Amino acid sequence: MSNAGPSSATALPFPDALAILRAAAEETRLRILALLAAGELSVSDLTDILGQSQPRISRHLKLLVEAGLVERHREGAWAFFRLVEDRAALVEPLVAGLDAARAPLSEDFARLEAVRAQRAEAAQAFFARLAPKWDHLRSLHVPEATVEAAVLDVLGDRPIQSLVDLGTGTGRMLGLLAGRAARAVGLDSNHAMLSVARANLERLGLSRVDLRQGDIHAPPFGRGGFDLVVVHQVLHYLDDPARALREAARLVAPGGRLLVVDFAPHDLEFLREAQAHRRLGFAPEQVTGWLNDAGLPSVTTRDLAPTGEVEDQLTVTLWLATDAAERAVPAAERIPERAVA
Repeated sequence: MSNAGPSSATALPFPDALAILRAAAEETRLRILALLAAGELSVSDLTDILGQSQPRISRHLKLLVEAGLVERHREGAWAFFRLVEDRAALVEPLVAGLDAARAPLSEDFARLEAVRAQRAEAAQAFFARLAPKWDHLRSLHVPEATVEAAVLDVLGDRPIQSLVDLGTGTGRMLGLLAGRAARAVGLDSNHAMLSVARANLERLGLSRVDLRQGDIHAPPFGRGGFDLVVVHQVLHYLDDPARALREAARLVAPGGRLLVVDFAPHDLEFLREAQAHRRLGFAPEQVTGWLNDAGLPSVTTRDLAPTGEVEDQLTVTLWLATDAAERAVPAAERIPERAVA
């Protein structure tokens, strides 16, 4: 049996590990870490759960951030906190060794469930206001289950290391794919939509998905950071879809893939006013050309045509672009993630 320590991919320098353990060795901070191991939370969430003042919680979070245990990201006027991914290997065994069936953790997790229930209720109320419009749009194309089955089919059983869903909306694609990925991230510009996505994913047991607020035209991620990038039913809302695809292609790792799902060309003008569609679908060669121009030379397409007899139904098209591995960007030249203000 080997006496070698952990691999260099996960091992921490001894001084860093010592600083992390010192930061965790305080009651409130250890309770915060236990809660964040279950998913990201806002300062407001933590004050409600722990029954402590906002300044006190913020001070503890600041210390955890400085120790490199926790990271902060903004979502409109809100700030959310999560465990730093490459520190989770040290924190999660520590948290797993705690007795969550006894106070104070049993009480903390009971209040966490109450906070999630309130969040789900608020998200459902928001979604209910949009549902009539969305139901109408769904009636115009093949069922979503058919689209999702096609997505799974074109992606196949190839492992997914790191997934990003750009314009995630309610998180439907994350709900479909995040369970297959080692890391999953969703980006959307709308805080209310992210709240819906967060509630939906928590209901599916996917609370560790990283949700961020940001612009699809300037996603705050480094070059080549994802082996699967998804742009699902987003392009028709955009003034500059070609630019969005250039940015999406920038995120694709060498040998990775970019999946685009949107409508084929149609003439349903009412969708401009009723659904805020900027574009009335896209020809296969148009999106393929944009993807080629963005440096993704291999593109396959699939059309999902409506099968009903209702007039003016929409065809859904899938484009799967694969990056040429020889386009590899040296690690030293990769662009770091942009800071989220």
